[in-house]
Amino acid sequence: MITMNIVNFLADFYLPAKSLSKMIIAALAIFYIHKQAYILIGLFFTRKFKHTNNYHKYAILIPARNEEIVIGNLIDSISKQDYPKEYLTIFVVADNCTDNTAKIAREKGAIVYEHNNPDERTKGYGLRYLFNEIERDYGIKSFEGYFIFDADNLLKKDYISRMNDTFDSGVKVVTSYRNTKNFDENWVASSYALHWLHSIRFRHRARSVLRLATNIQGTGFLFANELVENGWPYVSLTEDRAFTADAVAKGYQISYNDEAMFYDEQPTSIRISIRQRIRWSKGHLQAFVQTGPLLVYKIIVGNIPMQIKLWKEERQRRKIEPKLIGVNDNEEDNIPKTCLQSDIAGVSYKKIPWYSVIIEEIRVRWAAFDTLAQLFPQVIIKAFLWIFISLILYSFYRGANGLDNIFVFSGGNWLAKFIRDNIFGVKVSIGPGFKAMWVAFVLTILWRIIMRISLDLETAIAGAYLFIVERKRIKKIPLIKKILYCFTWTTFDIMYRYSMYMALFMKVEWKVIPHTSNIKIEDISD
Repeated sequence: MITMNIVNFLADFYLPAKSLSKMIIAALAIFYIHKQAYILIGLFFTRKFKHTNNYHKYAILIPARNEEIVIGNLIDSISKQDYPKEYLTIFVVADNCTDNTAKIAREKGAIVYEHNNPDERTKGYGLRYLFNEIERDYGIKSFEGYFIFDADNLLKKDYISRMNDTFDSGVKVVTSYRNTKNFDENWVASSYALHWLHSIRFRHRARSVLRLATNIQGTGFLFANELVENGWPYVSLTEDRAFTADAVAKGYQISYNDEAMFYDEQPTSIRISIRQRIRWSKGHLQAFVQTGPLLVYKIIVGNIPMQIKLWKEERQRRKIEPKLIGVNDNEEDNIPKTCLQSDIAGVSYKKIPWYSVIIEEIRVRWAAFDTLAQLFPQVIIKAFLWIFISLILYSFYRGANGLDNIFVFSGGNWLAKFIRDNIFGVKVSIGPGFKAMWVAFVLTILWRIIMRISLDLETAIAGAYLFIVERKRIKKIPLIKKILYCFTWTTFDIMYRYSMYMALFMKVEWKVIPHTSNIKIEDISD
């Protein structure tokens, strides 16, 4: 039983803990404050790529588990691409299937491998098996690049042509515009759809413009063969996050093509959505633990190890001392060796200006930091600080000291200010004791709810903005539904936070997400 002696003892920890919490929150700000600039850039700009007729040879990989309803429609949309068919090869891995997925894929012209191992359940295991089979039968280098799609996807007619524009420009990893084929089926599906549009507008576009690295989101992306020359090692719950972090740690840009559009099917069941979100969160935490050290290493050393490697390779090849950037033969001995020329991952050794080396060093280090910031589980740290300091210790502090003219609707957010200034400006005063402690406990929860509501209203406004700016690319939806979806979209962020909390303690298994939409590309694309 809690006594006042215990309350007074714990109350003494509140003020120093509050100061510590403020310092931690300020430190965490370095992980997200720069994203405000991304939002501004994404509002107005996206990276453009020159159209090309220089065709590259691609393998299209489709991992599928019991996808007989949808896989035929995806392959049909690939077959209808305006890209030369002789440059495309479709591979399907029927991953632990118990239906006619393999049969339908073969009938549609795909090369099918069947992977049957119940102990290897994640999508990443299926891809690892498929890459091993391709290496054995064709060789990884037989294809210049690899696309990965989920079986429920549909591709707009010029999708591969537009992605080829980016690939031909020298970008080694590229993602694309993710639209939704069942946008208006219900509020669950629309929440996902708005989330993908939000990612495009406020993440992909800006990072692509700045030549940084955006994040791969599971499907609808292309990468060069050199990234998998040693196979596909990403078999965790969220292989896309691991792939992204690994590519960034190796110095690759991950760009975005705004003209390359594909569609996918979103969950419509809240039960399935919760299950998927917990898996995403668990995979997010795993990716942070597994790849965080690699990203920190990249932030610290940048491209220096690669510069040394390329320098040694070039020296061995030429059997002469390597040239320094912009330096004559008779001047080399007087220049520090740190000026040695270098290059980025996947590009051959060549002379480049010294300032380009510096710019590239800044780029790769910032991209690594930016990716680490995306993976860093700050939502968990902030929740811990709020529960143990803002809620528990604060309640003890008020129990020991009482409440003296405290606003019922306190807090610095705009909604709390509006309520206390215009609707309910009542203050509370209670002397020290258990009553003050419990009132403080309840008020703290109320303040938290008001703060979250204010953020959710801002999210709803962002949803309205997305409906306006993306109106030409998403299907026509009645106005009343759009208004409803703007508000229900806020549940996506709520589920993110609580799925992270749950994933911290739960054992999570990969389970298939059922796809039942028989929509064809002709039904939704102009």
